[in-house]
Amino acid sequence: MTTTRLPAALAPWAAALSALTPELAVALGPLLRRLDTLVGEREPVADELGDPDGLGGLARSGRPDRLLPSEWLLADAYPDEFLRRLADGELLHFAPEFRTPATRGRIAALVDTGPTQAGAGRLVQLAALLVLHRRAAARGTSLVVAVLGDPVGKLLTGDLAEVLPAWLNARRPADPTPEEVRDAEEGLAAADRAWLLTSPRLAAQLPSRARVLASEPTRWSAAGATHVTVRLDHQQAELPLPAPEIAVRALRGREFRRVPSPAVAKLPAKVTGGAVPAFTTDARTLLARGPHATTLLAVNLPNTEGGDATVLRARRHELPGPVVAAGRIGRRLIALHLRDDRLVPYVSGRPIAGRGGEPGGFTAGLGDFGLDRGLPDELLTRPVLPLLRDGDDLVLPLAGRWWRIAPDGAVTDDGEAGPGTDGHQPFNRFREARLYERALPPEAARAAHLVHSGATVAWSEDGREWEVRNRQGTPSRIVVRENADVIGLVHHDAVPALVTCTRSARLVRHVRHDAFRTLSAFSGGTAPPAVHPKLPLIAAETRAGRIVVGDAFTGRIHHLIGSDQ
Repeated sequence: MTTTRLPAALAPWAAALSALTPELAVALGPLLRRLDTLVGEREPVADELGDPDGLGGLARSGRPDRLLPSEWLLADAYPDEFLRRLADGELLHFAPEFRTPATRGRIAALVDTGPTQAGAGRLVQLAALLVLHRRAAARGTSLVVAVLGDPVGKLLTGDLAEVLPAWLNARRPADPTPEEVRDAEEGLAAADRAWLLTSPRLAAQLPSRARVLASEPTRWSAAGATHVTVRLDHQQAELPLPAPEIAVRALRGREFRRVPSPAVAKLPAKVTGGAVPAFTTDARTLLARGPHATTLLAVNLPNTEGGDATVLRARRHELPGPVVAAGRIGRRLIALHLRDDRLVPYVSGRPIAGRGGEPGGFTAGLGDFGLDRGLPDELLTRPVLPLLRDGDDLVLPLAGRWWRIAPDGAVTDDGEAGPGTDGHQPFNRFREARLYERALPPEAARAAHLVHSGATVAWSEDGREWEVRNRQGTPSRIVVRENADVIGLVHHDAVPALVTCTRSARLVRHVRHDAFRTLSAFSGGTAPPAVHPKLPLIAAETRAGRIVVGDAFTGRIHHLIGSDQ
């Protein structure tokens, strides 16, 4: 949103209003501010946190006194650019850390989308969702939306740009009943704070309760409703509605901003342009691509306990062809590289036995993997794929499938693989059900999103709310409250944490059920960091030719790595 079209009175709302067009944001302004005054007494902005524990990194929201000094210098030298960044949520703040954050529930909006709330009622709901979202963000929690009449537990989650279109499309042919209100409340967690957005008719059928916001149109013009009466508990106020023309466009979804797809830069196949580190097996070995597709860098990480960060040198392996998959298997480093439309093994260490027990073997043509048109160029710009050993066979994911390569070169299809084996996105072994140590819980096997580490597993239907079972079987729930991808799962003393990375700023955090920590030392790279499949280790190329490795729980750096080039 351009700041030139945002009135000064709405500047504090810039982050929430970024999901709307500037025209609708300005038109909703009077309704928004007066509704915020009503809601404010019952939904405070501040929430109780634990004891302060210093600063934990950077964030794109926060109090003005936590702005970076460089942002104040920007405000002094280029005030227009400062205002633009403020409106677009691009200013950087110091992020506080807390020693023992209190558990905070979400703010849940139970919305009535029946005929009685059509038109003016939905405009009030839109303003109320913006108000509640802003207050949830200020308290460090999230806003979820439950549509009355939906199955128990079904919630609309995510950023406002995702939630608002889904809320608008959730129209019901009949008004909800008190029983449906109770059903919606049963799908919430005990700590959640529920707000009911409905009509006076349904509100009158419910027992006396707090946080019920009822609205109905009370003044009209020839073009339609101009004012509504809003009742909240024992208070009421008459509030203005936006002009009919823009109100109609808003109710048809034409004034919502679309969610942009994350842009992925396409790199040349022969030069990777980055080390793209990866932990491909359970060993303490970090692999990375060199400046050319035929170069593989490997470093064995010592078990560091305390002390300062150590500088390590990666060993360089020059292969006859582009590296496709690799892994530390026992004392050997084994890689598969491309040569004349065949995958050929490279071994650093004692040779592996092929056909008849003789060295060599494990060579297969690309056609055996369904790659008649050759290997996708993009695959050579991503982290190397994992290469595992199962009995006598080598096992790798490629072209959407898992494959076994026998010592004599025979290739066998071994089942479906997850995304990332065709080069369109990085492969994530955390999401591979077959690599989980135990049998998956039935709910996890059916879930849309899955991550695991050792004997700990987490699953989610929407990528935001995650159910977790640690190695002892103890359940917990972790909520990811920002637009970030889950890139790993780590645990420390039986406490699990998801590792997340935002798509735009590459801000990395570990998120527990009761707190989160910003891993500033591993943020801001050109690609998401690599997380070890079993150990709380994380590696990121923060700048070209420099990889930092450290603890994904504490954020402490253990090693600094460069190649021997």
